Amino acid sequence: MPIIKPVKGIHPQIPDDCFIAENATIVGEVTMGSQCSIWFNAVIRGDVHFIKMGNKVNVQDGAVIHATYQKSPTTIGNNVSIGHNAIVHGCTIHDNVLVGMGSIIMDDCVVESNCIIAAGAVVTANTRVESGSIYAGVPAKKIKDISPELISGEIDRIANNYVTYSSWLT
Repeated sequence: MPIIKPVKGIHPQIPDDCFIAENATIVGEVTMGSQCSIWFNAVIRGDVHFIKMGNKVNVQDGAVIHATYQKSPTTIGNNVSIGHNAIVHGCTIHDNVLVGMGSIIMDDCVVESNCIIAAGAVVTANTRVESGSIYAGVPAKKIKDISPELISGEIDRIANNYVTYSSWLT
């Protein structure tokens, strides 16, 4: 069974159509939209501030979503993929975003819609990732504009695939 715990009387809000892996951890003020999936060893800690996720968000194996106490909540839009072992901390991610494996998005960042954060990138605090961009590196910088092919071929494809993958396990 996954670890799903309230903090200070506030319970995670998880729709029935979401998939939560047996060893995922979700605590505190976490609100999910429909068709989300939280995969093996993922941790979502809404213990120090709220975490709000839209529809069709997948949080892949080993990823961590957290916030900063009384300062920086985490808000994630619709159709977002958080890659394996990524860290999303106290930031805002808009719709249609792919957060690559092992990347880190720090406090008070804003990742606008239709973006890719490359695997291993570190988006430092207070960075604004402009819509339609690909950011990579340490610290992450814009490397190019995203093409419509990458939006449909990667961002949409991965988000849709994770809805399918979760159906295999329910």
